[in-house]
Amino acid sequence: MRSGLTIVTVALAASTLSAFQVAESVLHIKVVVVDAAQNPRPVPRHSLLISDNPPSRPPRRIETGSDGRANVRLRPGSYTVESDVPFVFGGKSYEWTQTIDIVEGGDATLELSAENAEVRAADPASASSAATAEVTASSLFAEWKESVLALWTPTSHASGFLINAQGLIASNQRTIGSATTVEVQISETLKVAGQVVMANPDRDVAVIRINPALATELRPIPLPCVDGSNAPVARNQETVSIGVPLVEPEGAFFDLTLPEGSSGGPVFTTAGTIAGLTSFIDEGDRRQRQDARIVAIQNVCAVVAAAQSKIKDAPAPDAARLPVEPAKPFPVDALREAVGRRAGSLNPYQLSMADFDISFITPIMIYGAQSRFEQMSTRDRDATGRSADTGLSSLRPVLDFGNWSEYVAQTPPVLLVRVTPRMVEGFWTKVARGAAQTQGVQLPPFKRIRTGFSRLRAFCGAVEVTPIHPLKIEQQITGTETLYEGLAVFDPGALTPSCDSVKLMVYSEKEPQKADTRIVDARIVDQIWQDFAAYR
Repeated sequence: MRSGLTIVTVALAASTLSAFQVAESVLHIKVVVVDAAQNPRPVPRHSLLISDNPPSRPPRRIETGSDGRANVRLRPGSYTVESDVPFVFGGKSYEWTQTIDIVEGGDATLELSAENAEVRAADPASASSAATAEVTASSLFAEWKESVLALWTPTSHASGFLINAQGLIASNQRTIGSATTVEVQISETLKVAGQVVMANPDRDVAVIRINPALATELRPIPLPCVDGSNAPVARNQETVSIGVPLVEPEGAFFDLTLPEGSSGGPVFTTAGTIAGLTSFIDEGDRRQRQDARIVAIQNVCAVVAAAQSKIKDAPAPDAARLPVEPAKPFPVDALREAVGRRAGSLNPYQLSMADFDISFITPIMIYGAQSRFEQMSTRDRDATGRSADTGLSSLRPVLDFGNWSEYVAQTPPVLLVRVTPRMVEGFWTKVARGAAQTQGVQLPPFKRIRTGFSRLRAFCGAVEVTPIHPLKIEQQITGTETLYEGLAVFDPGALTPSCDSVKLMVYSEKEPQKADTRIVDARIVDQIWQDFAAYR
């Protein structure tokens, strides 16, 4: 894979004009072709040369962004816009040369399509190997980006891709883990439940199923399982992968160092054939973004075949829509002002249960803790260049979210409800400590975790509120023991003063059928509502 291959939008800087020169106008360029199904496909990262007529200086080189568009400021005059290298797509080569006049004080639009292109059969020798590979990667992204989906489990975020009209999605098993259901994010506004049909740890392949009706608007990526063309990837062969990173909603290409949440996406050769899917090498790599690996297409085909047999008579998963995150971000200026106006602590609002402590965390607390952490780190930096930890430990409950720290660090406009198991001292250890004290020996309390978190239910009055994401935070206690905290993500308008009451029911690992129920203090609900006032 090419290192650092990402979809970016290129900012086009205009030349500086003197006060005596005429004002520039904006040329809006759009490059688009159609696929075999006659669907429009933007052409990202296509290089264009812009020359004035007659030529008086070297041509200016620009690139289209991920949406196939580019905007460039030009002085009035006549210009030639032409392709720097051909665009190869669907076995054809497209090349554009167009002349356009720019008038003073008026913007212009130029659409480059198959209708005004010079189209011929693709000739790989017509461009350098680097240019051909880059163009092929761009066309692959344009062709298949809608087929790559985001997957959420309680403990992980992954990518997957639709493989047939039955609603089957392929991903890697290491990220999906032991989950039996996942949330499948089809778009920013559509998320549904997916059923894990097969999860094969030996082949590192998981197959998820969504309701087939939801797959009708998507284009499956066909697997070369039937025709026997599933040859393995050769050593040093260039490949391209597409995924949906946890904190990059646009999707991206990447090399074999995968952003968090991107593993499980399809891997293509630069000839356009699918070669497998991405996975991380071990658990440490999943957290540290180290080298990933390719799960060969043969393994994907084998697990998919087993999954297809398994679903023959099985009912389809529910097609009901699940809650999604608000599309509008929390304005940074509003967060900064809210933190500045806030008097006192930025600690979460607290509620205690017998076995758990509940923390209600709003974006103001996250942003304020991040700002304070940066300030204290800078202030307390010692002469050796290392940060002193003075006062920083108090911020960790609002900054350290384990496997979901990267997600929370983006300050999503949501209410977080964190459920942390309480540390308690057992009866016999308390007796032993009391006996030691009678002998003049002072021992600290020997506390342990009574039980881990299982699940959370929330109610607005009598109506149960479904969280956007029912997540779990993994905390490694020992080399073999893991503690799970709850992290429920709610819409900012889900638990409000308009509810007759807000009720939480928490279930433990020790007693998964028995709930500890608490009514949330109305003052806490009011404070949460006020924290989102600037967002509303």
